[in-house]
Amino acid sequence: MATTQSREMSDEHKAALATGRAQSRAVKAYLEALKTNKPKRGRKRTTESITKRLEVIADELNSADALQEVLLLQEQTDLQTELESFDQQIDMSALERDFVANAAPYSASKGITYGTWRRVGVSADLLREAGIPR
Repeated sequence: MATTQSREMSDEHKAALATGRAQSRAVKAYLEALKTNKPKRGRKRTTESITKRLEVIADELNSADALQEVLLLQEQTDLQTELESFDQQIDMSALERDFVANAAPYSASKGITYGTWRRVGVSADLLREAGIPR
C-alpha cells in the first residue's frame, strides 16, 4: 500500500515566497512608473498647449471630411487622455525607496545584472544606493 506524504509547506518556505512576491511587486511598480514617465523627445507638452490644440480640433471638425473627422476625433481622444494623465502624479520617491530596499536581493535571486538594470533606465545612482555593483 502506498503512503501519502504531506504536501504542506513549512513556515520558512511560506515566508520566502511572501518575501519574493513583495520584492517582485516593489521592483515591478518602480519599473512601470519609470517606463510611464520616461521623457519623450521633442518639446514638452503643457496643459495649455494641449487645450489650445483641442480647441483647434473642435473648429476643424466642423469642416472635416469623413476620413479627416475620424483622424481628428482620435487625436482629440488621445489629447484628452494625455490631459487627464497630468492630474495623476506618481510619487517616484516612494517607489524608488521600495526599489532600493528590494532590488539587490531580487537581482541576486533572478540573476539580473547591473547592465540590464541600466538598459531599462534605472539610474546608476539608484543602483549604487540599492547595493547593486557594476
